[in-house]
Amino acid sequence: MNFLAIETSTEACSVALVHGDEVIERSEIAPRRHAELVLPMANALLAEAGLSREALNGIAVGRGPGAFTGVRLGVSLAQGMAMALGVPVVTVSSLEALALEAPEDEAAILAVIDARMGEIYVACYRRDDNGGLIALDTERVDTAAALILPEASAWHVVGTGWATYEAVLRERIHAPVLSADGARFPQARHIAEIAARRFRDGMAVSPEFALPVYLRDKVALTLVEQGRA
Repeated sequence: MNFLAIETSTEACSVALVHGDEVIERSEIAPRRHAELVLPMANALLAEAGLSREALNGIAVGRGPGAFTGVRLGVSLAQGMAMALGVPVVTVSSLEALALEAPEDEAAILAVIDARMGEIYVACYRRDDNGGLIALDTERVDTAAALILPEASAWHVVGTGWATYEAVLRERIHAPVLSADGARFPQARHIAEIAARRFRDGMAVSPEFALPVYLRDKVALTLVEQGRA
């Protein structure tokens, strides 16, 4: 199967191409440049593999949560390409893709993205016996100080929420933290890894049903909340 995977929900802009058993990718940390980069990345991957867009059997995309503009861009692009080509779409949680950045062992994984305005996007996982992930709770938006985590004997933490709220999160994690990396972002290669299983399992949808997930509908603090009123 040939399909493109797109992930633009955070500062990282990435595209991966699954071509049979091979995966090739482009990724760049490029805040506010996603619209400029994502299509050239996709075209470069197709050229490298010697494929035309018409050879694609599907599109996969990170559906969020993350930056509103980035989530909208990725999902809209996936919908547009899929409609033009007449192929289905698989949407993947950007938090689930982020969790695959953690080391591969039995520890629980805390995937946490800085949501700005004092909040985080967060979800917890553990790896299954086939290299995939099992959700330990629901993905949500929360404050680091109010975060309640499921029981686990040890943790890996990945994502920008750690870089911003490390001190507070350490107080909320009541088990050893085996690793923590606040410079990790969801990547298209992991969107592709998850999506490949979902394509095989018949979980793809028509483009119009490929929807973003924002987890909140507020993009900025009011002047009062900023203390500027």
